[in-house]
Amino acid sequence: SHGGTFQPLRHRSGTMRDRLHSYTKRTLGAGGSIHQAVALPPNESCAGWVAVHAIDFYNDVCLIWQVMAADPYLSSFRAGEGFPSGVEYRWSASPEEPSVSVSAPQYIDLVLKWIGEQINDPEKFPDDADDEVRVYSTPQFAALCGQIFRRLFRTYGIIYSSFFGTLEALEMAPHLNTAFKHFLFFCTEFGLLPEREMEPLEVLVKPLRKQYFAAKQGK
Repeated sequence: SHGGTFQPLRHRSGTMRDRLHSYTKRTLGAGGSIHQAVALPPNESCAGWVAVHAIDFYNDVCLIWQVMAADPYLSSFRAGEGFPSGVEYRWSASPEEPSVSVSAPQYIDLVLKWIGEQINDPEKFPDDADDEVRVYSTPQFAALCGQIFRRLFRTYGIIYSSFFGTLEALEMAPHLNTAFKHFLFFCTEFGLLPEREMEPLEVLVKPLRKQYFAAKQGK
């Protein structure tokens, strides 16, 4: 079985993360556009803003994937199958470990489990106001967030490549499209994804980035 039960990660009240999360919700709730919602709020920490979104985007993907988790179709994929055309994402839990070939649904399960472990580790993602400022300013934190965003992008790549029809049948496609658009606008705003990482999804990415840049220029 895939996915397991998923508990969305909450932001502890009174922390920077909680404040920034509320800011995004207010911007979108007040009819603000996605490109406005991803922009760094005045006088806020860029690293803290990225941290909050790493968690919120992880929650989005987990909720989408949970809808799929009971589908018996997931167990029909063999190692190396189910990835976007022309790529195979191999799994490695740490840089020291050799990467292994897994199926696309297994890859998503492993990614979500790994991200969950990172963001639930108070040493890596503190929810204490004093620790937040200290940890978020480290190069280790920037590198970890980069990896989280790349792996979330790959998860979206798999979902669009192999499971879009299933989500469409479940009437989840509009939710998926909105979540991915928010994620991609944010990644574009802060340069979080290398160009080569986006190539396998170019057909989806290109029009969305065009929308993002047009919105930024007020067109």
